[in-house]
Amino acid sequence: MIDLPHARRLAFGVVLGQATVTLIAVLIAWVAKGRLSAYSALLGGGIGTGASLVMALVAFGRGAVDAPRALQSFYLGEALKLFLVIGLFVAAFRIPKVAPLAMFAAFVATFIVYWMALAGTLWSGVRLRGRSPGQVPPTSVGTGHTVRD
Repeated sequence: MIDLPHARRLAFGVVLGQATVTLIAVLIAWVAKGRLSAYSALLGGGIGTGASLVMALVAFGRGAVDAPRALQSFYLGEALKLFLVIGLFVAAFRIPKVAPLAMFAAFVATFIVYWMALAGTLWSGVRLRGRSPGQVPPTSVGTGHTVRD
């Protein structure tokens, strides 16, 4: 089961982590390569962070009444995130001066934050239930009983 308040907090926490990593990437790019690289890192990190923010707002913006609507919100959020990333990268490459390496490096850094948060959450969920990562989780049956394979 997914604890919705925890998932909402996690989603917005990821966005905050991505924003932090973006600022760190901007500072590193500024010191290493100068203003153009810092600006490009801000674009790349902003694309990753902004897309994640849109996904979190769509997925958790309104309280889901039932499971199908919650799933629909997640699919819509992911689709919007994908289109936003593509559209913003196309727009970014239309800017006359952009340092592609700095832009992609900052974007990848925000992506790593997302995957680290996901892996950490999945790993902690397995440990909290007292199972090793390879064990099969118990599944619920409609009667409220738990079945183990």
